[in-house]
Amino acid sequence: MAADRSTERVPRGAGAESEYLRQLGERIREARARRGMTRRILARDSGVSERYLAQLEGGQGNISIILLRQVAEAMGLPLADLVREGPERPVELALLLQSLERLSPQELTQARQLLATAFGGAIAADRRRRIALIGLRGAGKSTLGRRLAAARGVPFIELDREIERLSGLALGEIFQLYGQPAFRRYERRCLETVIERHREAVIATGGSLVSEPGTFDLLLAACFTIWIKAAPEEHMSRVLAQGDTRPMAENDEAMADLRRILAGREALYAKADAAVDTAGRTVEESFAALQAAVSR
Repeated sequence: MAADRSTERVPRGAGAESEYLRQLGERIREARARRGMTRRILARDSGVSERYLAQLEGGQGNISIILLRQVAEAMGLPLADLVREGPERPVELALLLQSLERLSPQELTQARQLLATAFGGAIAADRRRRIALIGLRGAGKSTLGRRLAAARGVPFIELDREIERLSGLALGEIFQLYGQPAFRRYERRCLETVIERHREAVIATGGSLVSEPGTFDLLLAACFTIWIKAAPEEHMSRVLAQGDTRPMAENDEAMADLRRILAGREALYAKADAAVDTAGRTVEESFAALQAAVSR
């Protein structure tokens, strides 16, 4: 069944799993030591046997998520701090994240602005390592994005393909089976993963990402964003030239709809750091304009 495919994953090698269990055990042992808890006390407070905790800390225990949650709660730790991959976060970062989690959405916006003011140079430099292309289908995001990634020697990532990989479903199937809210959740999760894993990349986003405020704010904060734009007629002709007839399917007013979508999103697309107009330009001319925008 199509819905079942969303749970399929490519298995990791045994070596990677062993290394993850070793890191997990080490993290639990260090957290316990920082709190001055003996293994016996942790066993008592978590309900997990002392023998099993010894195996776990030694990297030999493949613990269930329920038991691991009990261990985390006994130490007063968020479960996410134990299960995440990668090196240990600096204490200052962990404290900062705890403080930020208590803020309202409006306060978080203010905090981001303050950080940008105080550390703007470092943040701007980091953002420029990730180039995100926004705009409607047919503008040239994929064509230009691949070229730019190759020229910069960084990965090219199409966010829609990442969504399909994560869900195990084609985009159309996600909408049909689960609706737009599910698609938006996948989109946000995939963007967060791409940002976490790739310090440098060129990212082509879906045309409607800008209509989801939280996801778009994340993109603007983490990436140097460029609006790839074109005239409505060129958007339509390019999509049709690629063999995609969806814009015209059972819709005699497709062009009028496209103009309305562009008009409705123009203010959002205009939030990008730069814009490249591909209307009336060859691929080579558009790519030169994109490179100029990136190097400003």
